[in-house]
Amino acid sequence: MTDSSVREFKMPDVGEGLTEAEILKWYVKPGDTVTDGQVVCEVETAKAAVELPIPYDGVVRELRFPEGTTVDVGTSIIAVAVGDGAAAAAEPVQEAVADTPAAAEAEEPKPEGRQPVLVGYGVSTSSTRRRPRKGVEAPAAAPEASAAPAAIQAEMNGHGPAAPAAPPAGERPLAKPPVRKLAKDLGVDLASVVPSGPDGIITREDVHAAVAPAAEPETAPTTAPTPAASPTATPASYDTARETRIPVKGVRKATAAAMVGSAFTAPHVTEFVTVDVTRTMKLVEELKQDKEYTGLRVNPLLLIAKALLVAIKRNPDVNASWDEAAQEIVVKHYVNLGIAAATPRGLIVPNIKDAHAQTLPQLAGALGELVSTAREGRTSPGAMQGGTVTITNVGVFGVDTGTPILNPGESAILAVGAIKLQPWVHKGKVKPRQVTTLALSFDHRLVDGELGSKVLADVAAVLEQPKRLISWA
Repeated sequence: MTDSSVREFKMPDVGEGLTEAEILKWYVKPGDTVTDGQVVCEVETAKAAVELPIPYDGVVRELRFPEGTTVDVGTSIIAVAVGDGAAAAAEPVQEAVADTPAAAEAEEPKPEGRQPVLVGYGVSTSSTRRRPRKGVEAPAAAPEASAAPAAIQAEMNGHGPAAPAAPPAGERPLAKPPVRKLAKDLGVDLASVVPSGPDGIITREDVHAAVAPAAEPETAPTTAPTPAASPTATPASYDTARETRIPVKGVRKATAAAMVGSAFTAPHVTEFVTVDVTRTMKLVEELKQDKEYTGLRVNPLLLIAKALLVAIKRNPDVNASWDEAAQEIVVKHYVNLGIAAATPRGLIVPNIKDAHAQTLPQLAGALGELVSTAREGRTSPGAMQGGTVTITNVGVFGVDTGTPILNPGESAILAVGAIKLQPWVHKGKVKPRQVTTLALSFDHRLVDGELGSKVLADVAAVLEQPKRLISWA
């Protein structure tokens, strides 16, 4: 078999110019036959876990890296024998790589249990191992079959792709099912993608080009002299029996960077209100018995989300973002409602698109799907982009309240505390009532104290008297 019959599938940029991803699980092993669009592995980026489909037919020749390895975008991760030599290559290929760590791990994939909890931080149990990348790579795949970003593909071909014509207005974009799935996972509208394939077909690199930032020219790095090591310096050490070190990577690493950036960029203000939600809890129980909500997730979070949407409708200026470059406030006429969720890989904040336009049953269905997808670890990068405001339900952990940090780029975040029976003055008498504490953090560049106070007071008023969902809607 010659090298010309081997295709190298490279780690693609699966969203927003990410530079690396960790290989979580291989679904194939050397000698397996693969087909165009077949998922061969699952990787974790700084955004989410994503399944990668192979863009051509053939036989797996080698897995370049074992599970748990963090690989740079553009690096070959799997070699596939294609064409006439694929069948003949299957046996010798398997023998050639049988003793590699990648093959050994691929023989017996071990399923990983996932038990995410809504809102908060999870514990990642995977570890990162790096292996030197191989220096020899086979010729790149043709542009029609490659999953690499357009910028990388152009560099491999030695020139940029010719500018294709835009698809006719009103017609359904042409794309294969794997490409449609990729576009859905990345949150890309195929109608806005310019096709480069034959007969106006949208290819994988077209979808990646729609989300990838423009490539910047490389500059030669300057090399500074390395200072001599101190003769008294000793390597860092710790007591492994008394301490455990967890590598910070993937979603957790991205979350840490985003939270630091948000905390020290947006001037945070947090306000609190304690409210009697007894009537809201009664309404939740009534809705559970309503046939219209059969099979839907009905809980206090549903009515809290609706209360926040009503408050935003009454105070639309709170739903905004800050444009640093233009020094402008951008008021959004739509609400993409984020729900903070904890997964074993860390905190993620998927959002419900156009939540302001949904009925209560529709909102219940969207919340249920969001939570289920997060628990399965299948939240797509597109589902976490474009949020405007967020809810974090710390009450599920028995916590009374907190001072939440804004999701980067958003104007406000509402923390919901635990709902508990507490003594409360009701109609002039002290009675046990269902009570909770709400905390609203907001960006003081966008939201002044009066506006923030009105929004929080409106949320509390709806939860105290849920009939306002009708009168204020």
